[in-house]
Amino acid sequence: MSERIALIDYGAGNLRSVHNALTAAGAEGVAVTADANAVRAADRIVLPGVGAFGHCRDALAGLPGMIEALGEAVIDKARPFLGICVGMQLMATRGEEHGVHEGLGWIAGSVRPLAAADSRLKIPHMGWNDVNLTGKPPLLECGEAYFLHGYALELDEPGAAYAVTDHGGPVTAAIGRDNMIGVQFHPEKSQTYGLSFLRRFLDWQP
Repeated sequence: MSERIALIDYGAGNLRSVHNALTAAGAEGVAVTADANAVRAADRIVLPGVGAFGHCRDALAGLPGMIEALGEAVIDKARPFLGICVGMQLMATRGEEHGVHEGLGWIAGSVRPLAAADSRLKIPHMGWNDVNLTGKPPLLECGEAYFLHGYALELDEPGAAYAVTDHGGPVTAAIGRDNMIGVQFHPEKSQTYGLSFLRRFLDWQP
């Protein structure tokens, strides 16, 4: 029986592209959903995200029972979880984009404006860049992935750093702990590298 994969629809994600990438990676049971009960019942959960941190947080909180359902599924039941781009950033303690906004608080850190030491580098950080591993994290491999972001997660717990990239200095590229992983890059836009990563997520048994 295929697994139930909840791709959360809160009006702030690139849903069609992520859905297509998951399907191309071999997923059979992807349900695009805004239903908290579907998230509670899911075997795996994917939280995409595009836009400003505060808007995404408010949109997620605007789905009845969704924040609580995520806590039950990911924290209490230890279901495998993937956060993509702002979906990764929402795993943090707070975001500081247009004011200070509370995150899910799963990984200690703050999302702050990306500042490149080299003024020739453009913000937002957009395009292909290296993913360099920190230690031997699950699911990830060194390679090139596609990034698009103007804010970056500054971690308060270094052990949660799974990978970094470089954009005028080190930038958090992936985080995680236990059954959860978040990536700043877009696997759905990262071609072979991204599909390989999604295949490993679909097979992951943390």
